[in-house]
Amino acid sequence: MSKSSVVATGLSFSWTDGTPVFDDLSFALVPGRTGFVAPNGAGKSTLLKLIAGEYRPLAGSVTVEGLLGYLPQSLPLAGEPTVAEVLEIAPVVRALAAIEGGDASEEHFTTVGADWDIEERARAELDGLGLGDVALDRRLDSLSGGQVVSLGLAAQLLKQPDVLLLDEPTNNLDREARRRLHTVLGDWKGTLLLVSHDRDLLDRMDRIAELDRGSLRLFGGSFTEYEAAKKAAREVAEKNVRSAEQEVKREKRELQQARERAARRASSGARSGADIPRIAQGNLKRWAEASAGKANDMHAQRLGAAKARLDEADRAAREDDTIVLELPDTAVPAGRTVFHGERLRVRELFAGEGATLAIRGPERIALIGANGVGKSTLLRLVAGLLEPDSGLLTRADGRVAYLSQRLDLLDDDRTVAENLRAAAPQLPEPDLMNLLARFLFRGPRAHLPVGVLSGGERLRATLVCVLCAEPAPQLLLLDEPTNNLDLASVDQLVSALNAYQGAFVVVSHDDRFLAELGVGRWLTLAGGALTETGLPSGF
Repeated sequence: MSKSSVVATGLSFSWTDGTPVFDDLSFALVPGRTGFVAPNGAGKSTLLKLIAGEYRPLAGSVTVEGLLGYLPQSLPLAGEPTVAEVLEIAPVVRALAAIEGGDASEEHFTTVGADWDIEERARAELDGLGLGDVALDRRLDSLSGGQVVSLGLAAQLLKQPDVLLLDEPTNNLDREARRRLHTVLGDWKGTLLLVSHDRDLLDRMDRIAELDRGSLRLFGGSFTEYEAAKKAAREVAEKNVRSAEQEVKREKRELQQARERAARRASSGARSGADIPRIAQGNLKRWAEASAGKANDMHAQRLGAAKARLDEADRAAREDDTIVLELPDTAVPAGRTVFHGERLRVRELFAGEGATLAIRGPERIALIGANGVGKSTLLRLVAGLLEPDSGLLTRADGRVAYLSQRLDLLDDDRTVAENLRAAAPQLPEPDLMNLLARFLFRGPRAHLPVGVLSGGERLRATLVCVLCAEPAPQLLLLDEPTNNLDLASVDQLVSALNAYQGAFVVVSHDDRFLAELGVGRWLTLAGGALTETGLPSGF
């Protein structure tokens, strides 16, 4: 691997509406594996796009030494491109096929160049990521979300890059696919910058980069070591809060005492100045007023400085906001059947007798299984977005809400508030703004277009529009909802879902997330069969 690095100098970037993201950001990344963490909306994906050259900075520069590979957060999950086209080797594969068929045209040899082994190298990358049975001529829309992510990573690795940028590479990946990703990145020798909410993956990094208030800070060691350092810093900040609070109280007390002393002096001077000539009395009054004014100014400045230190200490110690709400309109009576499907078949996915599923009352169901077995297809059947090839199904009256992996329910050109207004047209304006605030869209944040939101912000916007819509949903279907979320946002999602009182089915490979939701039923989809299983090992 050749020498590689990423250097940013004086980097500034703002959205088209003037909202700043970075201002005069500078940093340097050298060979090694760097985990990149920050709250959703802080600009992690934006920074990767600036490094990759997809965005241009308003000021400053980014220099990449070496060949760059970039796996973005949002990948196409449907379409006609083939695997070879995604790998960007389709012209070479076609030229090789023509040459093997006896066509010795010069243009084919020019297209192939030095890539006579491109198919073998492509197969090796695909095999290493669990896509050994995926043909090069297979269409993208026949792959699962996890397979698409693995394919996107294979496309970047095939370039043999020196610098690799990965934005949430564990999205949609099952446990086996994550294990393979860990193996691939464990052997990485170049410069890696990885955005992820996967604690296990972050613990395999050499260092952690934290984007905080426009500055990039590097912490040596794993994510666990980073958390320990942050905890120690938070404890210091909390101690500083207590100290600053005492300082503010002391300054307030001293300011009040200074004012009282000045008042007493003024009163004493007025009583004793009866025999003093008028001109002298005026000089004494002006001196007393000036002295009291200086004392007031000094104490006011000290009080203001103490308050500023208190604000800074309090901001440093404050934990991430959480979503807190009640959703009584989503309640479903125990025992009510909200969905029933028997012997459902879709293409080759559900074999044998087909899939049978009943959802009753406010059940919390986890649907698990390897990538490509049909979990998303089953959710689409339940949601009514896909008709089965055969079988019977019934849905109870009431709304079914489906959050796909793409979070594509909202209008990107409308603001968050406008999207909620469309979902709940009868909601009074004060109630609407209060709901948005509960989902952490306060003040100007409520009026941002959905298209500029981060992954976590987009999920929160989608949740408020789904959970608070008219009528409220009594069945909620969630397909990999923790994709693109930082750890604080996952906690916010858990808070929102734990307030939901209806039935839900969730597809997720995030064990910690599922455990915190209090899932009561576990369904496994494997080999075309849907079976009820107990709590998976490891919980």
